Amino acid sequence: MTLSDTIITREEQRLVEDKEKTKYWKKWGTYVSERCWGTPREDYSDIGEAWLFDFEMSRSRAFRWTEQGLAGISDTHQRMVLSLAFWNENDDFLKDQLFGLPGGSSSKSGNHGEDVKELYYYLDNTPTHSYSKFLYKYPIGKFPYDELYAENSKRGKQDTEFEITDTDAFKDNNYFDIVFEMAKEEDDPEEISFRITAYNRSQFSAPLHIIPQIFYRNTWGWNLEEEKDKPKPQLSQEFKDSEFVMKASHYKLGDRRIVFSASPGVDDDSRDVEPRLLFCDNETNFKKLYKTENKTDYCKDGFHEYIVNEEEDAVNPEKLGTKACAWFVFDENGGVPPGDYVTVRYKLTKELDDTAPELDEEDVDETIRNRALEADEFYWNVSPLPIPEQLRNVQRQAFSGLLWSKQYYHFVHNHWYYGDPDSEMPPTVGRANNRNKEWQHLYNDDILSMPDNWEYPFYCSWDTAFHTIPLAMIDPQFAKKQLDLLTREWYMSPQGQIPAYEWNFSDTNPPVQAWAAYRVYKIEKRMYKEADRPFLERVFQKLLINFTWWVNRKDTDGNGIFEGGFLGLDNISLFNRSEPPANVELLQSDASGWIAWYSLIMMNIALELAKENPVYEDIASKFFEHYLLIADAMTYLNSSANDASGKPSVDSLWDDVDNFFYDKIHWGGNNTTPLKVRSLVGLIPLFATTTLEPELLNRFPKFKRRVNWLTENKRYLVKRNIASMETKGSGDRLLLSMVNKDRLVAILQKLFDETEFLSPHVRLRYVWW
Repeated sequence: MTLSDTIITREEQRLVEDKEKTKYWKKWGTYVSERCWGTPREDYSDIGEAWLFDFEMSRSRAFRWTEQGLAGISDTHQRMVLSLAFWNENDDFLKDQLFGLPGGSSSKSGNHGEDVKELYYYLDNTPTHSYSKFLYKYPIGKFPYDELYAENSKRGKQDTEFEITDTDAFKDNNYFDIVFEMAKEEDDPEEISFRITAYNRSQFSAPLHIIPQIFYRNTWGWNLEEEKDKPKPQLSQEFKDSEFVMKASHYKLGDRRIVFSASPGVDDDSRDVEPRLLFCDNETNFKKLYKTENKTDYCKDGFHEYIVNEEEDAVNPEKLGTKACAWFVFDENGGVPPGDYVTVRYKLTKELDDTAPELDEEDVDETIRNRALEADEFYWNVSPLPIPEQLRNVQRQAFSGLLWSKQYYHFVHNHWYYGDPDSEMPPTVGRANNRNKEWQHLYNDDILSMPDNWEYPFYCSWDTAFHTIPLAMIDPQFAKKQLDLLTREWYMSPQGQIPAYEWNFSDTNPPVQAWAAYRVYKIEKRMYKEADRPFLERVFQKLLINFTWWVNRKDTDGNGIFEGGFLGLDNISLFNRSEPPANVELLQSDASGWIAWYSLIMMNIALELAKENPVYEDIASKFFEHYLLIADAMTYLNSSANDASGKPSVDSLWDDVDNFFYDKIHWGGNNTTPLKVRSLVGLIPLFATTTLEPELLNRFPKFKRRVNWLTENKRYLVKRNIASMETKGSGDRLLLSMVNKDRLVAILQKLFDETEFLSPHVRLRYVWW
């Protein structure tokens, strides 16, 4: 069976067309971050305090690396962005971005770190972004910015967070439900229709301004070699007598039009509300922020100043710039009636002629309706089994959240660290307190799966790996690309480390990429009947380098006990293990457990690859033996075997009295102290488990001989640590586990104890079959 035999829906056909590059369906998508302020890549300070670039400043300061927006759409290199803005005639500025509290220690910081304070929902999305749907709840009264700042500043870490739902912002349903939809033409990914529908949920009429925005990311201000002598992009009102058509010109994207439609009014005469086109530039307002001269008369915050503050000279009367909007005002007879709604439609098109086009509203609605039906068909085919409708909706919205969390991520370390040729913020010694100074090779310019669009608008390599598992169910090509990128030479360090996350690329995250790659490979093989062995082999080769980095850098004594610091899990140790005390060596149970598990995954991948290339049998044997050595070091106490310094050469992390794994610290010569805290540190070694099937062993005789040799000649490694290499299980399979039955029972007794791990609010029912 081939891939074409499994294709049922139109969306699946689009995925094939995009993969084969016959049509570029993913050129435009929901790739815009919801927050760029407060990120390390936008931090050009000496002290490395990224939160100095705050929410208020972001309205007036142009971003260097990536753009933000509300329900934002962009191309894959974010040259052009389309996003939303609103105004309720009560706020002091437009609502064009999600509000939240910064991290850090300022008076405006959240008591639990950065935290978005809005209500919004990712309702739908497809892998090619042929259809996307987003819901934003906009208060009709004044948005409670000051209250959220003030109340959260009073609260400490032990207090709950003060949320927008704790205010009166949505009291008596006093809000608009604003639904944004995007749909591409059936056979043309460059023709994109948009619809905004705002429902007044309150009991009274309320005014509403709907302001779709279009702008170019500011790349012309860098003066980089590749941008020199290129024409500056421009947005303009194409036809002097029409407020319905904008022209967009970019030397890379070409020429396009954005065509708007008048919207039905809400007064008694049903007068259409016609848009007014406004233009400014995506440039920093230096005069407002820094009391210096501006580069343009019409700065980035021009629409705030013009619409809210009625500053007539804030927008360009010549009707051109690098940022534009269509301003729809629904305020006749008090605005949108209670229970009623208004709709704005527009389209991004490459169709150009000499006459001003008119938008066909019925065509926009039909395009959106058809793409929504095709999305229904696609997700039904993903889960065709008869599952409850509520569960099906939960799964679909979870996929939607993943797809809305795809973002364009741009960060080139050298350009950031040394500054752009025309930078207003010239390079300084130790930019941002030398953050990430050892990552000078880093060159990120891709669509990546982010942990969160607002709170974590940058990739975290182990989060991304987890994302690829469900993504493989709907878009295996994108899932594979994510894992491939993380191991490419412009991401992975020359030493073999995979970058962790933007705040500290050198931090260590659990090595889950091998597991993710193997799972993605198997999901695609099962669901789409394709086994992409070149992908698996390519990633495996790079992961060999990464595994070697772990062995050389995180097991410096070579005794099979690893350290790693943070490892992606909060609150599981007595101190910040990414910044341990001076002259202290960490002996980490979780780090060692992760690497033992990593060894097993690499062994399994090697055996899969050995089906077509016998060279990989030897590599599988290597990882099997590595697993045995780590298991022995973690579980067998041999404190009498000292090295030349008198330090135990093997220091078990298993406590025979407590029957649990603990971290240890080595300090002051020959002092080793266990950190007796019950946490996930002691549970992670359970992950390092797999089975060896007899069919697999018989298929690879060299690997089988090596396993048998180790079992016979290094019985101490197997007998005292590994369960169960001598007693065969069901179907004659062998079990590789770092704990035997007695130790497993002892750990599980603690795991299911309400005074230890299990919350009293959870009840487990055991069913023995």
